[in-house]
Amino acid sequence: MAKKSLQLLALFFVFISCTKEETQMETIEIDAAQKNPLTATQINGQIDQAFSNNGSFDWNQSSNHLLWSAIFQGNKMASIGFGSSATDFDRSLSPNNSQLQNEILAVIQQYERKELDKILISSDAYLNQIDVMIEKQETVIALRRLNSIRYFEPADYHYFANQSNQQKGGGNTIQSDSGCGFESSALSASDYTTVTPNAKVPWAFYQHNIPSAWSYSTGAGITIGIIDTGISPNQTLFGTSFNNGLSSGRSISKFGVYVDSIWPWSTGTDGPNDQCGHGTSMASAAASPRNNVGQPVGVAYNSNLITYRAASNVVLDGYHEQNGVKNAFTALGNNSSVKIISMSMGHIFSVGKISDGVKYAHARGKLIFCAGGTSTSFTNFVGVIFPAWMPETQAVTGVIEGTSNQKCDVCHSGSEIDFTVQMQRSSSGNTVPVVSYYNAQTDYVGGSSVATATTAGIAALVWAKNPTWTRDQVINKMRQSATYYPTPNSSYGYGNVNALLAVQ
Repeated sequence: MAKKSLQLLALFFVFISCTKEETQMETIEIDAAQKNPLTATQINGQIDQAFSNNGSFDWNQSSNHLLWSAIFQGNKMASIGFGSSATDFDRSLSPNNSQLQNEILAVIQQYERKELDKILISSDAYLNQIDVMIEKQETVIALRRLNSIRYFEPADYHYFANQSNQQKGGGNTIQSDSGCGFESSALSASDYTTVTPNAKVPWAFYQHNIPSAWSYSTGAGITIGIIDTGISPNQTLFGTSFNNGLSSGRSISKFGVYVDSIWPWSTGTDGPNDQCGHGTSMASAAASPRNNVGQPVGVAYNSNLITYRAASNVVLDGYHEQNGVKNAFTALGNNSSVKIISMSMGHIFSVGKISDGVKYAHARGKLIFCAGGTSTSFTNFVGVIFPAWMPETQAVTGVIEGTSNQKCDVCHSGSEIDFTVQMQRSSSGNTVPVVSYYNAQTDYVGGSSVATATTAGIAALVWAKNPTWTRDQVINKMRQSATYYPTPNSSYGYGNVNALLAVQ
């Protein structure tokens, strides 16, 4: 009799549990007009309209239907940042992170009716962040009711690729530029000065008194981390010739965290080698060696270098690129030898997991420089791009020779800019000479990308001169040496840094 009573009681609880679950799902009603996902064209149209109305776009402010549509059209993948508060992003400082994650996954399982291994793509080891598979709009609505979710975004929606597809059909649409290229250019003799033992100093360095600053500091003992497209395997100046000449006594390390695959569950990276050309150019501007090879020298030619191939190009528009950048930031954040991080890539709207990665590295004392934005014909309506607009980063843009508030032809400006670099000649329009992808070849690079890497190099000079300083002391010294100190310009921050003053 007792056994039968227990069985009935168990069945009662199962019934109550099922009834409660069904009731919760029934409370979510979706308007008939919103039961089908928007097309990519419609999604991009709403994003563009937000830019037109507000000057920005944020998934957290979007409707349930728009968010679900973008998740659905983005391979049904979503990125979720969670925590007990808006600043609870670090797992090591979040004692209840496992509980919160499990609660979120339980809600997804409840509405999706799938096993966990069909839902959870990845769970970050350092951040309160997960990537999941979601098909139903009801799941999106239920999740957005949870107080533990800091952000909830599509994880693989390709805004720029969709705009490019639209453009093929004509109309006034946005175009993007990958920033890639393997071209080389012969340098005009007016764009560099040869110094011992046989290195070319770019003209732009003299505009910031960098060669004079070398009498005080060359970046020795400081490690710069560059998050970009990697380093060329065909350029020995970042291989066997990195540590020689006047650049002896330093090291270079190369890592790859980018997964070149259309499948979200793929985890194998394609290595540290640059397959774009952009990362090699940025490494050149920041820390190319000063030796007798006759190639352009970098600002901090005695600094150590750690490079991460985190994306295929500069437009962070897909799951594996955004994941790679996040992983690069956390890895550099965990590397105690790294003082400075430079990234010349971005997006026109925020990516939660990258934001978490930036905050994670910043919380560990890293000085982070990010590109303010470089356009071809597609983002003239956008000011400073993400993540350069974040308060945890120093945003840099490029200006024309002899100025501190006349942006280069393709550069962005705005209130979030912190520093500027003269990187476009006023007469010829030439930009900055750098080491090219292949041995014995050179090229010109411009935009906020090279301005960012150059500023990161200047920071290395300052920190090497004052190795016991904190990040804030380095930033303040750079500000004090710049054009507009103590009152920053509304669109160009503190302006051009005078490297000589900054190291004295």
